[in-house]
Amino acid sequence: MLSLPFIRENADTVRRAISEKGVALDLDALLALDAEVREIKTRTDELRRQRNAISDGFKSATAEERPALGQKAKAIGAEINASDAALGEKQAALDALLLRVPNIPWEGAPVGPDESANVVVRQEGTVPTFDFEPLDHVALIERNDWADLGRITQVSGSRTYCLKGRLALLEQALMLWAQRRLADDGFTLMTVPALARPQAFVATGHFPGHEEEAYHMPADDLYLAGTGEIALTSLHSGEIVEAETLPILYAGYSPCFRREAGSAGRDVRGLLRVHQFYKLEQYVICRDDPAESARWHARLLANAEAMLEALEIPYQVIEASTGDMGNGKFRMNDIESWVPSLGKYRETHSCSTLHDWQARRANLRWRDEERKVRFAHTLNNTALASPRILVPLLENHQTADGRVLLPEPLRELMGGGEYL
Repeated sequence: MLSLPFIRENADTVRRAISEKGVALDLDALLALDAEVREIKTRTDELRRQRNAISDGFKSATAEERPALGQKAKAIGAEINASDAALGEKQAALDALLLRVPNIPWEGAPVGPDESANVVVRQEGTVPTFDFEPLDHVALIERNDWADLGRITQVSGSRTYCLKGRLALLEQALMLWAQRRLADDGFTLMTVPALARPQAFVATGHFPGHEEEAYHMPADDLYLAGTGEIALTSLHSGEIVEAETLPILYAGYSPCFRREAGSAGRDVRGLLRVHQFYKLEQYVICRDDPAESARWHARLLANAEAMLEALEIPYQVIEASTGDMGNGKFRMNDIESWVPSLGKYRETHSCSTLHDWQARRANLRWRDEERKVRFAHTLNNTALASPRILVPLLENHQTADGRVLLPEPLRELMGGGEYL
């Protein structure tokens, strides 16, 4: 969220961000409500001052004066109670509106309503050409008996998967390989739960606005998270982190769950869009310095790209538009990997800088060298998500006889063989 002083002083900038990100929010109504809240607070403070003055004068008042003073104090107390009730109602309404105020997007972000306005920054790797009719990943899986995609729907419904044999092992090997890379790069490995309280979703900006995408367990008032970012953001909520401990680098591994609301009919075949998956998330908490955030953004993106390069998967880097990046993002780059069966690139990674927008919601602060307490900056990036990454990996490395060549970095983890 943005601070109220910033919103008041930069109303035109905030109004432009609301427009560019396509957020349904009336900023004038928010500012008017803010003025009401401040007016009620001022009035309440004055009433309390008057009541305190009466209390201070009560001891020196004569017996004849005291009944009238008592009545006046009682009347002021009733006004204060009414004022407090009104303040509580108005403040709650204001807080709800503040949660919908978007972050100010990076000046280099393409302006547009959705992903159609995204811009390709660059393409890396060589798109493969085959001298045979290539199979899609589902056909490859069925040919090699690497999953029970049909049977599992009887158990768990559509958009679920059940890997088996070598492909099940490959999924685990990929995640272990990626975790080792990040650990060597200074990230602390974390295994985090998918379960989280509603406030954790508010802290990241997933709520309000995306409740329909999360699985809810009303009996426990818990939700299943679609990313480890939700747990990692709230891990230090309410704390004041000392300067010398920054930056905090986490590599959070977790099961993830998404209802995929609104995606009916899209990617119903195979592993591209499933309800449950596994993800390794790069996550950074750093000083509230835009230059430092930019450096970390570049590093997180480079880590994800290096993994795709090591896996020999062609990809392209996308600069996300204002309407596609989401409310909380300052900047977002997606990485799309080449999927031969579709003849196009599909998103496999996303890298986001949020400045202090999340930290304010999560009350995530740090203390600088002058002992001043400030809100931190947060960033996150998909290091690797499975089974989605298996789609380009299988399809780009397939052979004429229906086998799949293993990228060299994975061979030792898979027993030393050249093929999956």
